Amino acid sequence: MMDLVHSSGNGLRRVPVQQRSAERFARILDAAASILDEGGYEELSTREVAARAGVPIGSVYRFFSNKRAMADALARRNLDKYLAGVTDRLDALGADRGGAGDWRRLIDVVVDQYVAMRRTVPGFALVSFAGPAPGPAVNDLANHLVADRLRALLIAPLGAAGVAVTDDRRLRTAFVVGVEAADALLKMAFRADPQGEAALIAETKVLLRAYLAGVLEP
Repeated sequence: MMDLVHSSGNGLRRVPVQQRSAERFARILDAAASILDEGGYEELSTREVAARAGVPIGSVYRFFSNKRAMADALARRNLDKYLAGVTDRLDALGADRGGAGDWRRLIDVVVDQYVAMRRTVPGFALVSFAGPAPGPAVNDLANHLVADRLRALLIAPLGAAGVAVTDDRRLRTAFVVGVEAADALLKMAFRADPQGEAALIAETKVLLRAYLAGVLEP
């Protein structure tokens, strides 16, 4: 098997296949995340990332054409980690078997996982699910992607919690609106307090429950 395969798009030059390349790829993204945390996007450079990751600069360029490609890959990794964390929390509730009880607990899981990552994951404050300062169009695209993947993840737990779910256009729109609203409010919470202002996090949950009740409890 080849060590690397050509990327099908999304800014990567290559996608790692074998374990050694995957580990190097992860080290590069870890280094990029730590630099973003310390100095912001302006301090991010392929040379600094290579030095921090302990790899030749050619290894960085083997995967990425520039620093924006690194930031975009970090955003994609963050989304995968976020959804994996939501899944773990749902599994702990036994949500697919009705363990969540009220569907509102599922909303708490979605918010709590975001808050946990914002507090602990390097670079997440600047690159959550979209690259830094991407502009409204890219931000909208990222939030639509988050909404789509969350909806797919929560369909079964919602049904187990007693919600008669129809994956229709209204539900898809509701998830997009919910993600957009939560994104704005949680950003406000972390501007107010580096650990997230508790009152604003709580109000985010209140708002989402109230809004989604109109869709999930018609």
